Amino acid sequence: MIKVTVCIGSACHLKGSRQVVEIFQDLLAANHLSDRMELGGTFCMGRCDSEGVSVTVDGEPYAVKPENAESFFYDVIAAKINNA
Repeated sequence: MIKVTVCIGSACHLKGSRQVVEIFQDLLAANHLSDRMELGGTFCMGRCDSEGVSVTVDGEPYAVKPENAESFFYDVIAAKINNA
């Protein structure tokens, strides 16, 4: 199972973490991947200087913006799930 964690701390909240979480939730359901991906949230990941919301995929850090969350889901998350 792939573990995706989204920062929901104050800095990431201002960068759109709520929208990123909602997009991931919608895509998770639409692609019927809830049995292959665990989506969680956490407070500050200590990467507040990144240009987007701090997200980890199996511990690997990324910065995701709401406007690229869908492509990130398919390019990184779904690809990792399909290769697992």
